[in-house]
Amino acid sequence: MNKNEKFVITINRELGSGGRTVGEKLAAKLGVRFYDKALIKALEEKYNLTVEEIENLKGRNHSWWAEFARGFILAEKSKAMYYNEISALDEPDVLTTDEMYKTEKKILSDIAEEESCIITGRLGFSVFANHPNHMSILIQAPMEQRIQRVMKKQMLSREAAEEVIKKVDKMRERYVNKYAKTSRYDTRNYDLVISMAGHTEDEVADLIMQYIK
Repeated sequence: MNKNEKFVITINRELGSGGRTVGEKLAAKLGVRFYDKALIKALEEKYNLTVEEIENLKGRNHSWWAEFARGFILAEKSKAMYYNEISALDEPDVLTTDEMYKTEKKILSDIAEEESCIITGRLGFSVFANHPNHMSILIQAPMEQRIQRVMKKQMLSREAAEEVIKKVDKMRERYVNKYAKTSRYDTRNYDLVISMAGHTEDEVADLIMQYIK
């Protein structure tokens, strides 16, 4: 990947691995925007987007991207509330319909056309498989580390945290199976696979920066 040209980095991660935080830190280091499912959802709701509406917006307004980008700040505020509502169960993967998937794919593709960015989840590794300047990363962590992180973040008992991880793992795997026709654990989908075992989010973000260089 050439960071001196327009690029997209996609991060798939296990719940409780800290992969989302790594993505945010990496975006800050590279000076690009960070997109995740909560932000994409907030943008969808702000603009009442469908694939057809995106094309209409582009057709009506030559500065459509500037307008869309202005919604980023409002969407950032909206996603905080969104996380509070669904973070424990990660429900969007269950509720995604074929039309929603097409819309999300269109949003992600258009974002990457306009700017360099980092995207977590949302099948980025598959959406951008043929992108000329794309790096795909999988971030994992030992189960005990995942359990402890979910317990702390969600204020759950150990048993509840284990159940949430088990449920989300199954949902995400079904999501990838359905729309990408592969497994999210197939390492052939990634340029870089990282274990968080014994590492902080800052250390892993620095490791990825070294890999990019």
